[in-house]
Amino acid sequence: MPIKTAKAPRPVIEKGLASPSALAYVMTMKFVDAVPLYRQEQHYARLGIDISRGVLSNWMLKGSEWLEPIKELMRKSLLAQGVLHADETTLQVLKEPGRAAESKSFMWLYRTGSQGPPIVLYDYQETREGQHPRDFLKGFKGYLQTDGYAGYHNMPDVILCGCWAHLRRKFDEALKGLPAKKRASGSRAQEAINQIRQLFDIERQIKRCTPEERLTLRNQRSRKIAENFHEWLLEIGPGILPKSLLGTAVTYGLNQWENLVRFLEDGRIELHNNRAERSIKPFVIGRKNWLFANTPKGARASATIYSIIETAKENRLNPYAYLNHLFEILPNLASRDDATLEELLPWNVKLP
Repeated sequence: MPIKTAKAPRPVIEKGLASPSALAYVMTMKFVDAVPLYRQEQHYARLGIDISRGVLSNWMLKGSEWLEPIKELMRKSLLAQGVLHADETTLQVLKEPGRAAESKSFMWLYRTGSQGPPIVLYDYQETREGQHPRDFLKGFKGYLQTDGYAGYHNMPDVILCGCWAHLRRKFDEALKGLPAKKRASGSRAQEAINQIRQLFDIERQIKRCTPEERLTLRNQRSRKIAENFHEWLLEIGPGILPKSLLGTAVTYGLNQWENLVRFLEDGRIELHNNRAERSIKPFVIGRKNWLFANTPKGARASATIYSIIETAKENRLNPYAYLNHLFEILPNLASRDDATLEELLPWNVKLP
């Protein structure tokens, strides 16, 4: 009887030694545990494994290519939501064409709100220009919650929402800037913080309500507090030095007012943009350890890998197990159309 040999699975890296589990492990170490590749190289050397950081870097680039279709499909799902959050932070990329190594680049973050599947996406760009969110969110129609940065303005079909946590932070800075005696005896900055705290207290109490219930309760309880606070800002504004810490906070509140009270229009909108700030923190922690990206290609790969990992975490998946699963399945799919890849999205996947 003839012996038949089963076809070997396609490797995750052609002519490479990386197994799905090894690739997933190195990615998890760098992008979850913030261990730079040069330190991983030293770690493996102590174990008797001779593998250079250059090889590890190539693994990250090659591995991210398998993940890009998953990220793009997640982006399509993101654009279909009604409420999104956005934020951005700096990134140094050493070898950007035509730019000095010290130039500031940016990692933009876009994520879903409380409704729909949790999705967290990163996008590397050389600048902080407003064209970048317009391009990334092209086709999105709904509310976008930000910290007030002007780069998010003038986006078609997008309604901006303000961040009360950002406003509160500015008054807190004004309070900390006062002499200790004035800080202890009370001040306008403290009065502002007390008024804003009332809104946050209400939000904690109605957190588990449906969006419809939340909107009703906000209009019953929060609207008057917000209106009184606005009148108070208008009243004290003319008597404050515009460039003082308190003046900066008051000016920010008045300039952002239309966006700040957007939460009174729709119960899905949150009082703050903390959701985006929490999601960008893993990248900021990682950046403190590995410091920079070497090339734009590497920065884009990092954006893709962070997108996959952070979305997996939001969907309560073990990042290593999810990456390992993707690297086992993706190279051996007969078809990579959206219908097939849909089953591999973090909120649909069934891990072995």
